[in-house]
Amino acid sequence: MVLFLFTGIFVTAQDREAHREKIRALKTAYITDGLNLTTEEAQQFWPVYNEYEEKRRALYRQERAEIENLECISEDKANLKLEEYVELEREDYLLKKKYYNDLKNIFSARRIMQLKKVEDEFNHKMMREYRARKNE
Repeated sequence: MVLFLFTGIFVTAQDREAHREKIRALKTAYITDGLNLTTEEAQQFWPVYNEYEEKRRALYRQERAEIENLECISEDKANLKLEEYVELEREDYLLKKKYYNDLKNIFSARRIMQLKKVEDEFNHKMMREYRARKNE
């Protein structure tokens, strides 16, 4: 029975990772198409973008870490946690600032704004599809 449970958890984790990879591939294609990236631009852009996304995900996971026994947490520990949140927000800001500066070595400011627009369109499209599937 324990083996069955671990197998189920492992398969679920694999399915989740496969789903994430599929979304990443869709996003890559959507951005590449939306920006009409040349081969040279893509070779410069994707390493910068992927590094930024990886670091943002790490910050997000840190921020969303569970607080055990919130009802029993001391005021001092709560204050420390709030300071951690503020520091994570500062790190996120600095990461974004570095990302946009790195992008300026590849694209014009207008093209960076186009990237932001294409990303937002992709995210909205994914949310619409998610809601549509949820309502089926």
